This record gives sequence, structure tokens and C-alpha cells, in this order.
Amino acid sequence: MRNVTKDNITDVFMSYMGPQTPPRLQEVLGSLVKHLHDFAREVNLTHDEWNKGIAFLEAAAEISDEERHEFVLLSDVLGLSSLVDLLHADPNGTSSSVLGPFHISGSPDLAQGGDLRKSFDAPVLLAEGCVKDPDGNPIAGATLDIWQTAPNGLYSSQDPEQTTYSFHGLQTVGADGRYAFTSVRPVEYTVPSDGPVGDILRACGRHPWRPSHLHFVVEAEGYRPLVTEVFPEDDPYLDQDTVFGVREDLVMQYQNMPAGSFPKSGFELSGSVDDAFLKVDFDLTLVPA
Repeated sequence: MRNVTKDNITDVFMSYMGPQTPPRLQEVLGSLVKHLHDFAREVNLTHDEWNKGIAFLEAAAEISDEERHEFVLLSDVLGLSSLVDLLHADPNGTSSSVLGPFHISGSPDLAQGGDLRKSFDAPVLLAEGCVKDPDGNPIAGATLDIWQTAPNGLYSSQDPEQTTYSFHGLQTVGADGRYAFTSVRPVEYTVPSDGPVGDILRACGRHPWRPSHLHFVVEAEGYRPLVTEVFPEDDPYLDQDTVFGVREDLVMQYQNMPAGSFPKSGFELSGSVDDAFLKVDFDLTLVPA
């Protein structure tokens, strides 16, 4: 095409797609380019701004590695990650929420009643609940990949003082669908702001804080996998999560349990917790695949 103009370049791009282009790729990539071209025309994008955009993407790629996923973080703070979750939400199940850039595959097995707290000096949190279907029936054999921050607000992949799978565990529920483990209460924390994503947050006058939460990836045969996180109702950042991950049905309440009331059996820490502790009971609902 010799006569490419600012008005026809989008149509020219679409005409360059070959006849073997998969329909879904043509739909998604074509729409992406259309919106990208419309954006450039709408704001009258300058060469300097274009160069800054390219430099931003290059910086995001440079800072990314196996433990730091800057493009995932960018998607999170722009609200894209949460929007994709919301587009595919099923009202019959627990809401999904962002996976985040700190998930680690291959978590070690965590027995029923197992402990994630280990030697960390923080009050005990007892977390339990039921994995069920939309009718309230327990789902036997479901697996829960569980992870959270340490009391210092860092995930294990951010903190050289923690072991690789610190505060990570994979638990399989029994016939009753119940999960149970002990840990510590997660704390609110800031997303990494020392890279290009931090530059965007500062330029927009935004803070980098996330409310405290527990992460879950729940899977069971015949059901849609659930990636989610649950938040305490008293967290100061509940209504201003910088990655837009909070959903109303994911807000829970920690119960203050008195000293001497920790279960006498069924937990790895049974018999060794004499002080007051926190407890949360939160059910997770999966929808059929």
C-alpha cells in the first residue's frame, strides 16, 4: 500500500493479515491495533512521548526476571488484571482476584492443620473453611495453593532472609471439603515501586499500598480453577487497593480468640499455643467447568 495516511492506516494493517490468520487472533490483535491507533490520534501522540513509552517498556523488560514480573505488576496497577477477572466472573462462585507477581509454583504439601508460621515471632492465625459447590456441597479432593507475606510485609521471593517456600503450602481437602492451617496475620504492604511501574504511580499521585490478604488458588476436577485472595474488614487500605483486587465477597473478619481456646487436637500447633490467637473461617465456592 503506497498511499498510507493517518486515517486509513488501521484498515491497511487489517488488510495485511493473511487468509490463514486464526479468527480469534485477528479479532484480538485487530481490536488492539484499532484502539492503539485511535489512542494515538486522539491524544496526537508526539515523537517524544512515543520514545518515552518505548523506553518504559524496555525498562520493564530489563528489571523483570524469574522472581520479578514487572509486566504483571503493570497490568495490576492499571486495573487490567482485575478487569479480566471481572469479565469472566461467575456470580455463583467465589470472586476471583489477582494472582499477583509473587506466586511461586511447586509449593510443598501442607497437611490438614499444618503450620506456615514456623519460627516467625507473631501471633498465631488459625484459618479454616470449606471448599464447596454452588449448592453448598463439599468438594472432596480439592487442592489449595496457599501463600502470603511474612510479618515484615515481604513475600519469600522478595526476601533473602526467607526460604524459597516460606509461607507457601499446598493442601488437599478430604471428603468434608474442609481446609485448615495455621499461620500469622498477613500485613499490608507496598508493591515494588523502584522500577518503571513505581514511576507511573508517582506520576499519577498514587500510593503503592495493598491491603493485607491471604492468597488461594483452588482447583478440583470438573470445576473452574479459582485464583483469589481474602481481605480483613478492618484493613486501612481495603477501599484503596492499588491493584483493584478487593471484592465485597472476599472481605472477611478475624476473630479474637482468648488464651487457652486453641484446639487441643487436629493442628500441628495443638498443645503448644497458650496465648490468645486470631481465627478466620472462610468458605470457597467453585463453579462447574
